Amino acid sequence: MDPATLAGLILLFGILIGIVFSVPIAIVIGTATFLAAIPLLGMEQAVLVTAQRMFTGINSFPLLAIPLFVLAGVIMNNGGIAARLVDAAKVLTGRMPASLAQTNIVANSLFGAVSGAAVAAAAAVGNVMNPRMVDEGYDRKFTAAVNVASAPAGMLIPPSNTFIVYSLVSSTSIAALFMAGLFPGLLWAIACMIVVYLYARKQPGKLKSADRVGFVQGLLVIWRAVPSLLMIVIVVGGILAGQFTATESASIAVVYCLLLSAIYRTIKVRELPGILVDAGRTTAIVMLLVGVSTALSFVMSFARIPDMISDAVLGFTDSSVVILILMMVVLIVVGTFMDPTPAILIFVPIFLPIVTEFGIDPVHFGAMVVMNLSLGVITPPVGNVLFVGARIANLRIEPVITKLWPFLVAILIALFLVVFVPQISLWLPTTMDLM
Repeated sequence: MDPATLAGLILLFGILIGIVFSVPIAIVIGTATFLAAIPLLGMEQAVLVTAQRMFTGINSFPLLAIPLFVLAGVIMNNGGIAARLVDAAKVLTGRMPASLAQTNIVANSLFGAVSGAAVAAAAAVGNVMNPRMVDEGYDRKFTAAVNVASAPAGMLIPPSNTFIVYSLVSSTSIAALFMAGLFPGLLWAIACMIVVYLYARKQPGKLKSADRVGFVQGLLVIWRAVPSLLMIVIVVGGILAGQFTATESASIAVVYCLLLSAIYRTIKVRELPGILVDAGRTTAIVMLLVGVSTALSFVMSFARIPDMISDAVLGFTDSSVVILILMMVVLIVVGTFMDPTPAILIFVPIFLPIVTEFGIDPVHFGAMVVMNLSLGVITPPVGNVLFVGARIANLRIEPVITKLWPFLVAILIALFLVVFVPQISLWLPTTMDLM
């Protein structure tokens, strides 16, 4: 057996066995990569090259944006910002059917966009909204499902850490990707709102908020939330205007969040070390994934695995529609057991050359990939947002899933719209001359 074939088999079975036995995905990828490098390079070179590639993968200035955005998100999560965004969302949705559920969706979209983290959004908004919704007669399982389903919208609405990772892998403009994610993110939120509307139609006269906000009071509530939302304008606006890079904008976001928390007096100085530890823990996980995935990409390229997969796919069909559907199915399956970051680092280098052969824009493909993998965070067995949302509602995941499936169907329809209507993701970056 030639070394390349042996390396491919080691990677395939090494990753599958690790996943079956619930080994942390970073350890699985790193171990399988090292073992696969041995028949290609020899033991001594495998040790050196694997270590060098891991270091090279994380030794990136643009990648520094991720830990800084993570830190900004943790500060916001501890800074009482969620409650202000929830109140603002309630003003916007107060007269809609099932208004509290609609508020949850809008608040998750706002908080997810500001923090860039679906888990943080589900935790922060869920803690505020779940008790209110249950008090007003919502089923607890449905309450949890609304929170879980809507939280990932913020992974698409800029700024987004996931798009930063895709940008590094694909050498695509971060500004263009940020704008490409805006409409798909809004489409995700709208899909959830339609499901809630249909749910409310089945219960006429119920699920009306007992707590209507007057016009003047509504303006005051929105005014209180403006400083929090202003961060999106500063960060994304600065990148689009070319005033600073994504990394510099992330630094500004951290300083802005600290100032905001100081003004709101929601974070004490003695709490800062704990916040830094939380952000550091999350950053360490992400960076380890980036490092081992970079080494994996090198080993796969050395063994010509992406070329072999590309030749096999192109030999199977010459239809771009069939290829896109196959890729979306693969990514949906992968997303159920792998976080978006390693999935992007592993599969984008394989799939991107294939889609570019068919003239599909890398920015459009990035929107597809991120939206597709965002589904994975709310589906078992690994969906971390699903587990967080269920835990906040004091429920097991099984009853939450029974109420979650209509949302999944609606989001899948939205995904296929994004896949087959390129202008949903490309119109804004094209209009803004970012491509």
